[in-house]
Amino acid sequence: MAARRTLYCVYGTTDLDARSVELLNLGRELKASGYRFITVTPETHARINARPDNSLAQSVEDIFGWSRWFRLEDRFRELATRLQAAGCLDSRGDEFRSLVRFSSVGSLLFVHSAFPTSAADAVFFGPDTYRFVRAIGSLLAASPAYKPTTIVDIGAGSGCGGLVAAHLLQDTRPRVLLTDINPLALVYSEINAGLNDVQNVESRHSDILTNVAEAGDLFVSNPPYLQDSAGRTYRHGGDHLGTDLSLRILEQALFKLPVGGKLLLYTGVPVMGGIDLFWRAAGPLLAHDRFRAEYDEIDPDVFGEELESQTYAECDRLAVVQLLVSRVGM
Repeated sequence: MAARRTLYCVYGTTDLDARSVELLNLGRELKASGYRFITVTPETHARINARPDNSLAQSVEDIFGWSRWFRLEDRFRELATRLQAAGCLDSRGDEFRSLVRFSSVGSLLFVHSAFPTSAADAVFFGPDTYRFVRAIGSLLAASPAYKPTTIVDIGAGSGCGGLVAAHLLQDTRPRVLLTDINPLALVYSEINAGLNDVQNVESRHSDILTNVAEAGDLFVSNPPYLQDSAGRTYRHGGDHLGTDLSLRILEQALFKLPVGGKLLLYTGVPVMGGIDLFWRAAGPLLAHDRFRAEYDEIDPDVFGEELESQTYAECDRLAVVQLLVSRVGM
């Protein structure tokens, strides 16, 4: 059976190892200091960092937001020591760099992988994350009587989706289950639960829901949706132009969805000849009166650079969509 880890956030007491506790405490200090950073797309990030004046970090935001190299000046020396203790310090000659970023979502703060996210186990965070949590907020605001007691975030990554949902429902203190196939994502999601004082959280290693026996009355997921030639966990959505993973999530979540439960899937779709290839496959799965589905295209054109690759040579565009499924009958 896959390894299982549980996190109980009670006044900062967790089962995290020493390095993770160091990272958690660093995040708490950043949060207390008023640190804020909104993470942009990788393309924008690269352009901003390429500006001549941005070659080296001049501020804490440069280090933990823009992932810039820095020198051991007095103002950054302690930060370097803390990052080294957390196992998150990179070096080249007399310059150093944080291997993590911290990004803001409202009043919350999340740790995730530094730019560029080239490692196979990188934990991604960016504009898709912001659109995803906005969709969660809109769902809960539109249904004030809907108070899920168990939230399952499938492929949680940083844990942002499930933790934001729990934060919005903090008066009822729902149980939160964060699942991911990437062990580093589980570590970061645990740290983020502690960093944002979200209680009753469990992280669990699972390929989608294969290691999840229990049902949840709210499933949320923002999975990878590109067909990535490098097979990076945070980016690769499988075959059929990256739609396989989203379809597997839909199938497995529908099987576990109780009456009254909801699934919110935020994902990307390839459009070819005017046809949404994800919806063409997903529609038949929902063609039953036990389900009610609402499907919306949120952004018609994302990751346009992918259209230059051979993989997407026949696609018109890549879009991001929101699928909300409600279980209304047996």
